[in-house]
Amino acid sequence: MAALAEMLEPLRLAMLVVGVCAGLVIGVIPGIGGLFGMALLIPLSFGLDPYSAIALLLGMSSVTTTSDTIPAVLIGVPGTVGAMATVVDGHALARRNQAGRALGAAYSASLLGGLFGAFILAVSLPFLKPLVLMLRTPDFLAITLLGLSLVALLVGRDPLKGFAAAGAGVILSFVGVDDQTAAHRWTFGQVYLWEGLPLGALFLGLFGIPEIASMMSRKAIAEPGSGVTTGVREGIGDTLREWRLVLQCSGIGALLGALPGVGLSVVSWIAYGFARRRRGDGPPFGEGNIRGVIGPESANNATDGGSLIPTIALGIPGGAGTALLLGALIVHGIVPGPHMLEANASVTVAMIFSLAMANVIGAGLCLAFSGALSRVASVGSHIIAPIALVFVILGAFQSSASIHDVVVLLCFGVVGMLMKAREWPRPALALGFVLGELVERNFFLSWQIFGWSTFLRPSFLLVALLLAGQILWHLSGRGRRGGALPSSPPGSAWNAVVVFTIAGFVLVTARDLPAGAALFPSATAFFLLVVAAAMLSRALLAARRGGVAGAGATAAADPASGRGAAAVVLGIPVFLAGLLIVGPLPSSGLLVAATMWWGGEGRTRSLVTGAAVALVVHLVFDRLISTPWPRSLLETVWSVLF
Repeated sequence: MAALAEMLEPLRLAMLVVGVCAGLVIGVIPGIGGLFGMALLIPLSFGLDPYSAIALLLGMSSVTTTSDTIPAVLIGVPGTVGAMATVVDGHALARRNQAGRALGAAYSASLLGGLFGAFILAVSLPFLKPLVLMLRTPDFLAITLLGLSLVALLVGRDPLKGFAAAGAGVILSFVGVDDQTAAHRWTFGQVYLWEGLPLGALFLGLFGIPEIASMMSRKAIAEPGSGVTTGVREGIGDTLREWRLVLQCSGIGALLGALPGVGLSVVSWIAYGFARRRRGDGPPFGEGNIRGVIGPESANNATDGGSLIPTIALGIPGGAGTALLLGALIVHGIVPGPHMLEANASVTVAMIFSLAMANVIGAGLCLAFSGALSRVASVGSHIIAPIALVFVILGAFQSSASIHDVVVLLCFGVVGMLMKAREWPRPALALGFVLGELVERNFFLSWQIFGWSTFLRPSFLLVALLLAGQILWHLSGRGRRGGALPSSPPGSAWNAVVVFTIAGFVLVTARDLPAGAALFPSATAFFLLVVAAAMLSRALLAARRGGVAGAGATAAADPASGRGAAAVVLGIPVFLAGLLIVGPLPSSGLLVAATMWWGGEGRTRSLVTGAAVALVVHLVFDRLISTPWPRSLLETVWSVLF
């Protein structure tokens, strides 16, 4: 009651609303994420009392995974990495003229998931402390292996393509300086790659760029007047009918959120894989199944409550965001640990109230504007696509404030478009990239501490049983009843050639690495060789039976889609050149105006829209974020002359 009385004071409620509004804005802009928001608001909290600071910071961090659904559904670009799984079916629903339904389901699932996470935080703090203390590195290794096994649920039409994509993602996660031996793995002499490929730029390229290219080839995401503004209530009804799925995925989010090092992207894909076990009513997964939205969205928001459990009870941050929150609490004289349930009990309960109230306010604001937001789906793509492209490029630039981020975005944008065109599962590559480094790190730590006994711990044995059961379940054919897509025709032998090339390159270049640094890359490369051999055998067998080895590899290229891809591939380097010559604001406005005019929009409207986008870029990335842009040639000339 004391905590509730503190939180109901006008200043604290105002700080909570300010934090929620900031979090909603941050979640909508691709590539920024809650970590940036936390870093931005922490200095502002130093002049506040502890309760107001908690309201501000938790209000912001709790709702970024609510509003990140907006770009994920409407334009196929995730606002944060937590919305990666939502893109798959959420954007498909928007293309089926059901954007309102997808948004209604996502917001209501986020609300229920956030409240569930706050409830779990409230009831579990006294009980989960011994459990969290019992976990060791082998247990975290088992959890990451279990997450990697979800590739079997994310492979789409062709399991071999899925396993190959996951292996490629794992190899990409090894780029950088090895933690064990300090060896440089595929950095090619670039200091930029020492810390590995940036997650934000890679994911935006892999998922965002292909969708923008596809959008440019269409008149609109949905047909005007097709009812995209309706369906919000239907989406809420879908969430309520799937209450069991909401509780199950919320439990997954809260549980995995309490484990340090397990990020939002892992949680969302695990929840998505869990939802795919049963298709329910509606189309197959990947084509607009509402369960593919409800599952990951409820898990994402429940993760916040789970991540606060080790932070409050043990002083161990559950992630990067809670690490910053931990520092802010210490600045305010609140030291997390066992005494948080005794001397600082009212502060602890205030955090629970802040988490719950923020989810209610955030979901309420989003639901109130769902109808207006869903109208974006019927706006001409020649207007939405260039604006989305500008913010995706600027979001990728936030990864490390380097022009190399834009290069990574372009490279993986091309990879993403090729994978989409040839029906390679991008989620499998993304999951492999996220989990590859975690598996390697936890393995070496476990081996150094426990040796062979690592594989005899109960968690490892349980994961082995689950994997065996999963394999038998899929071999029996029952795994496809949960919405798996039908098997595709035999793939092209060229697929095997690509996988052989990747594996061969890794094996040849890994010979110069120390044994510890080469172990996991070489093992992954051998796995890819097995997959490539299976691909080649299948293609040759199909050809011998009278089929065509290249059958089913890809459909005939759509000229409109090709023009959209060309526009994006050319637009990114043009924007980068403009950034270096005249700066970000003119480049943003000119790119939007030129693309709109090229798409058939009037000159005046194109220029006005471009100027408005430049103004928004200035307010967000200059005034709010203070982005350290590279010095442009125009600025250099101006400083020399004047």
